[in-house]
Amino acid sequence: QVQLVESGGGLVQPGGSLRLSCAASGSILSVYHMGWYRQAPGKQRELVATISAGGSNSVVDSVKGRFTISRDNAKNTVYLQMNRLKPEDTTVYYCHAVLKALNRPPTNYWGQGTQVTVSS
Repeated sequence: QVQLVESGGGLVQPGGSLRLSCAASGSILSVYHMGWYRQAPGKQRELVATISAGGSNSVVDSVKGRFTISRDNAKNTVYLQMNRLKPEDTTVYYCHAVLKALNRPPTNYWGQGTQVTVSS
């Protein structure tokens, strides 16, 4: 059973920082792309940042210069460093990974979501 477990969300003041982590566990053979999405109530889930197994990465324009994605392949973990947070960054953030588990083809997996609230 593969799981993506997120941590690091919470309440922060505007201009502050948070670091989200997401660890994949289970009978994992290979982890391909990993990324972070966010979804506000009543809206579609949107991509925030993505990173390949080789480290190539990108972030959407709305967070460029403020958010950085990274990963530790030895730990099957992806991170999202969020700096200069704004109230409009408030929402639930979801970890995503494409990975191959034992006896399964490459499959999309999602974390349970972690709330980020930016407010004074």
